[in-house]
Amino acid sequence: MRFASLGSGSAGNGLLVEHQQTTLLMDCGFGIRDSVNRLERLGVTPESLTGILVTHEHDDHAGGVFKLANKYRIPVWLTHGTYKMVERLLPDNHQIAIHVIDSHQLFSIGDIQVQPFPVPHDAREPVQYVFSNGDKKLGVLTDTGTSTPHIEAMLNACDALLLECNHDLDMLMNGPYTWTLKQRVSSRLGHLDNQSSAGILDKIDTSKLQHLIAAHLSAKNNSQALVKKVLSEVLNCEEDWIGIADQDVGFTWRQIA
Repeated sequence: MRFASLGSGSAGNGLLVEHQQTTLLMDCGFGIRDSVNRLERLGVTPESLTGILVTHEHDDHAGGVFKLANKYRIPVWLTHGTYKMVERLLPDNHQIAIHVIDSHQLFSIGDIQVQPFPVPHDAREPVQYVFSNGDKKLGVLTDTGTSTPHIEAMLNACDALLLECNHDLDMLMNGPYTWTLKQRVSSRLGHLDNQSSAGILDKIDTSKLQHLIAAHLSAKNNSQALVKKVLSEVLNCEEDWIGIADQDVGFTWRQIA
């Protein structure tokens, strides 16, 4: 199993997960042309995608999903709450096969097992996912304002982890955002700050981790250096071992051995 990012941040998100004959795209917050270009950079064509999974309805995650899915006839998986919020994005007379999922129920798409799990975020029925080939696990956690025991149980003993490090709390509070936006971002329904993400790592079993990628970094309220410092300290590893999902280029393929 391997994974790669089209880009990660408030301007758009997309994550590829591939195993054997199955290639999944988690979220797509980019326009069609941009999405195709980002996929091609990773050696993937839209026609080769097995399906698209949506985490929640915000435009940086779902804004490009349905135009891409409709043009290339790609099936989509999402929760009922998310579906109700994105109906406005569905093209007229669309031909998309839409699968509504239970936010707690394991299911399979081709060669990949998918375990959704609910997260606290200011959306209708947001989820994140753990992907597995039956042996190895890739955990994904972004767009949550706080952790929960269930989240930690889902992310325990993963072989790879994509973890939100949205902001440094001091930078956020002293930065250019309005007070209302600062409150939203830092709330329990907002986004994880660096220390909270490190706290999650401290609580879960990280002994199997082959890859740790920090994701959804704020362009104005965080820095890669801060993220690497905080996460490497809790894992007792070299700072350069911590990967970063960049807004413009994401990251290239990472293999889970």
